[in-house]
Amino acid sequence: MSFNWQDSLAELGRRQAAAQRLGGPERVARQHAQGRLTIRERIDMIADHFTEVGELAGFPVRDSSGKQIGTSASSYVCGLGEIDGRPVALGGEDFTVRAGAPQTYLDRYKGGMGGFIEDLAHEYRIPAVLFMEGIGGDVSAQDEVGHSYLVSSMSWKRSIGLLNEVPVLVAVLGAAAGGTAGRAVLSHFSVISQGSVLFAGGPPVVRRALGQEVDKHQLGGAKVHTSESGAIDNLARDEADAIDQIKRVLSYLPQNVWELPPRGPQSDPADRLCERVMSLVPENRRRGYRMAAVMADVVDAESLFEIGPDWGKAVVTAFARIDGIPVGLIGNNPMHMAGALDAAAAEKQVRFTDLCSTFHLPIINFVDVPGFMVGPAAERANVVRWGMRAIQSLVEADVPIVTIHVRKAYGMAVSATSDPDALGLRIAWPSVEWGDMPIEGGVEAGFRSEIEKATDPDAFRREIEERMLREANPWKTVEAFGVEMMIDPRQTRRVVARFLNASLHAMRTKIGPRAKPWAIRP
Repeated sequence: MSFNWQDSLAELGRRQAAAQRLGGPERVARQHAQGRLTIRERIDMIADHFTEVGELAGFPVRDSSGKQIGTSASSYVCGLGEIDGRPVALGGEDFTVRAGAPQTYLDRYKGGMGGFIEDLAHEYRIPAVLFMEGIGGDVSAQDEVGHSYLVSSMSWKRSIGLLNEVPVLVAVLGAAAGGTAGRAVLSHFSVISQGSVLFAGGPPVVRRALGQEVDKHQLGGAKVHTSESGAIDNLARDEADAIDQIKRVLSYLPQNVWELPPRGPQSDPADRLCERVMSLVPENRRRGYRMAAVMADVVDAESLFEIGPDWGKAVVTAFARIDGIPVGLIGNNPMHMAGALDAAAAEKQVRFTDLCSTFHLPIINFVDVPGFMVGPAAERANVVRWGMRAIQSLVEADVPIVTIHVRKAYGMAVSATSDPDALGLRIAWPSVEWGDMPIEGGVEAGFRSEIEKATDPDAFRREIEERMLREANPWKTVEAFGVEMMIDPRQTRRVVARFLNASLHAMRTKIGPRAKPWAIRP
């Protein structure tokens, strides 16, 4: 069979132009009218360079009788991208093409074109950056393959395996339903734009299955999943903000588990005094304060980026840098339940600890915890099990852990702040207090009968509390080497930076995947 270059190149150009049109001008215009971009526009916004793979893939368009009436561009766009000079596997659905439904006939067993992008990330050991906007499944797929099919667990195997190999960062921009929603939470960091939704099944499915009418935003809106369920880490104002957050998180992480995270600029002096911390932590032990502000004064200027700020609020988790070294920050939040560790906060801490351990980020733990949260709601939420999982994740962490005791440290929750059986560094500020349980609750439990018999129970209780506080002398703990150091809070950055720099050689010898078959569970 012969050919001529002119005709063949013309045909190639025609097919490329058709692929670029995605679902066509009308559907693209509708996407824009709803304030959303197409997948190619998103890729252009995040990537410095992009080489597309599978540009000419497509699928037949059929009517309700199953008869083919035309062809359409692929609903998935993917390839090799470059973000801030780093190669990444980059891809996502386009809602203008059959609502982003997968092309089952393109080898469903391997995950279609999305499976290719995961294979690329796996084989090249590069991060996977994925945009999610699709319905996840499509009944018309049976026409494509000629039979109905089972959604095999094998279609998730690569997605799950990637969590132990490379950073997987996901942005939900629009509607993510079914399998698309499932893939979104199989990630190390996820962000959802305001107005987007995520659910296992949308309102029509709920209506048919349960007979309930529900609004899509009430069912699985962005705020539901960033402040109530915790399925998605961060909320973004819009698509541009979501893309900026993806790029920011990537900057703290290595290309893969066989490398250390890239060191950032060392423009903020490592020996800078933390002048603000003492004004941030009130002398009145009953007053709250913003732990994130304390963290920000210790780390490199403008380097703190909070993860999951609206969910599990009793704990603050964040990426930052100290002397340019990427670190993970965990801190109790005295502004929410006085910093007591509840089930949601413990779950958030577990995920973040595992993430830091997977990608070799030292953990800096800022402690002000009165203990596990108590009460009927806390018990029903399984606070004890999740609290113990938080302890387990810290014990199993394979990274240096520096613990900064800011104020309170009581009860079992203290075990979720350091591993005293490993070589850690526990730094105390003179503002600390600690013990088996908080003074207030301990006095109430230990002296109940005497308090009830007292002429003025409230005054008697306060008298005992004040006496117990005087006896809970942190200096005796320091003298007994119960903690490694007591320092002037203003020296915290200098001390932590020195130990982090000293740990880098050991970190280089330990890089690689964790021994367990999973690194972080969704």
